[in-house]
Amino acid sequence: MGNMNEDRTKERVTSTAWWPKWEQELSEYINTCERCQKANRKHGKKYGLLRHIEEPKHQWETINMDWATGLVPGGKQNYSAC
Repeated sequence: MGNMNEDRTKERVTSTAWWPKWEQELSEYINTCERCQKANRKHGKKYGLLRHIEEPKHQWETINMDWATGLVPGGKQNYSAC
């Protein structure tokens, strides 16, 4: 079947099979399936409105910093490089 969203998966199942409570069981499976969750995950927060950043008149007048939190270690490389 590959990785499809829930609606497409339900369409495909209805064309080939039926059993009592199939919709509920299928939804539960999709919501707990690790492969489905990775394929359909949402990345980060929704974007807000972009704002113009004024260019500073002097060096070090403004300092900007990006923060990344909630990162999970991956594989053998437990570090992040920027």
